[in-house]
Amino acid sequence: MILARAPFRISLGGGGTDLPSYYSQHGGFILSVTINKYLHIYANRPSADDFIRIKYSQYEQVRSVDEIQHDLVRPALKELDIDGSLEIVSMADVPGGTGLGSSGTYLVALLTALYELKREKVPTQALAEMACHIEMNLAGHAVGKHDHYLAAFGGFTCMDIATDGHVKVSS
Repeated sequence: MILARAPFRISLGGGGTDLPSYYSQHGGFILSVTINKYLHIYANRPSADDFIRIKYSQYEQVRSVDEIQHDLVRPALKELDIDGSLEIVSMADVPGGTGLGSSGTYLVALLTALYELKREKVPTQALAEMACHIEMNLAGHAVGKHDHYLAAFGGFTCMDIATDGHVKVSS
């Protein structure tokens, strides 16, 4: 059984400069801080059967990754090549849709748990970029990068985003 968590964040300045439409032309700069409220992920590989079970605001029980309705879990499992018996449960200290970066936080906590299940160590920057890639490119959500980076790095963080999308993080 794996337990992972990632913190929620509050933006202090630069919101919107982390969107590709902006930083690709002007670069971006974000100043944010994480708070002591978290999203928790429980992941397990039960041996009883081969179902994939996902519990969030809904409950899914499916036989294959392609059947998963959750538009962040499905591409995350595909990207990490994970299938078979799996149980994922998420719990959060605050509800989604509060403006605290919940989808990015969810993905970082999920990826942390999934990489741990695979027994793979991933650098923090790579974890944040994978979360960005999944949500922005694979799920097609119109989001910026700072939610994922703050959830991965935590603390009081400055993000400098180059026009090519490369992010330099300083605390």
